[in-house]
Amino acid sequence: MNTSLATALDAGRVRAITIDLDDTLWPIWPIIARAETVLAAWLAEHAPATAAQWGDPTKLREVRNQMHLTRPDLAHDLGAMRRESIRLVLTQSGDDPALAEAAFDIFFAERQRVELFEDALPALEWLAARYPVVALSNGNADVQRMGLGVHFRAALSAQAFGVGKPDARIFLAAAQAAGAQANEVLHIGDDAQLDVVGALGAGMQVAWLNREGHAWEHAPLQPHTTVSDLLALCRQLD
Repeated sequence: MNTSLATALDAGRVRAITIDLDDTLWPIWPIIARAETVLAAWLAEHAPATAAQWGDPTKLREVRNQMHLTRPDLAHDLGAMRRESIRLVLTQSGDDPALAEAAFDIFFAERQRVELFEDALPALEWLAARYPVVALSNGNADVQRMGLGVHFRAALSAQAFGVGKPDARIFLAAAQAAGAQANEVLHIGDDAQLDVVGALGAGMQVAWLNREGHAWEHAPLQPHTTVSDLLALCRQLD
């Protein structure tokens, strides 16, 4: 990792943008909660034994979270982790484990129905008009399915790449997809560890999107700029 201290944002050096998705362009947890509720309703209809034992979305989420421990091989693939957690509860309840595929499809379709932050679309339009923009996410959002694909040169996920943020390799691959060197890229994201520390380690400039005013806890490293909304960053780049 490059442990040099971050300096002020050099807008003139930016030739490309990489940007996180969940909690950067939209809030993720309301979406996940809604998708889990839709999944629970589907299980009640198609897998009643599973629904009786695991119908509470909170219980399903606990099983999903336990998959980090039982299936570390799926750590980079959140969709597979969700699907296998569904398969596990189906099996334990005596329902057909093959239903996991259809159940996950129901969850995944709902997960793609996002509600953007108010600043997200105008900022994304502004950025895409000036730079190649690459989506860089550890999640399984599909920008094409969401109708946002027109704003992106490419989209790179941990699932497709095989490793996720903060590994420098996925940042470097995203820079390549944008047609730029890492030091010409500005990465934008909300997660201090995954986005900021990861992108700094890859040699990028970084904008930390800190909507909630969290304290920075990774000194002596620092983001090149910290903003509370994406339009404020656009003004810095203008």
